[in-house]
Amino acid sequence: MADYEKGKGKGEEIKPKPEKIRFTLTSTKVADLESATSKLIASAKKENFKVFGPIRHPTKILKINVRRSPCGNGTQTFDRFEMRIHQRVVKVICPIEYLRNVTDIRIEPSVKAEAHLLVYYE
Repeated sequence: MADYEKGKGKGEEIKPKPEKIRFTLTSTKVADLESATSKLIASAKKENFKVFGPIRHPTKILKINVRRSPCGNGTQTFDRFEMRIHQRVVKVICPIEYLRNVTDIRIEPSVKAEAHLLVYYE
């Protein structure tokens, strides 16, 4: 009785509703980020889901200039440090029940992955 919806005949299967899921992958190491992105896309394409991306976002560069001398006196020499943060966005259209199949991949610990569910209507 739970499979019955208004307008559906008895015994017909109800297709799972597709959802748009946006994966945001962030890392300071480009090689790890690219391998995680390609694994995610390959697993989604293996399940025959529609994939958009990877969309590359501009690299954020965080710079810090610090003085070498611990006491503040002496020569005015500075150390310059920077950290580059790379980001990729992949959008996948798939039913929420199959999300586990898509995200069942191993990624490096340096890659941070976030999944956002977006409203999608066909």
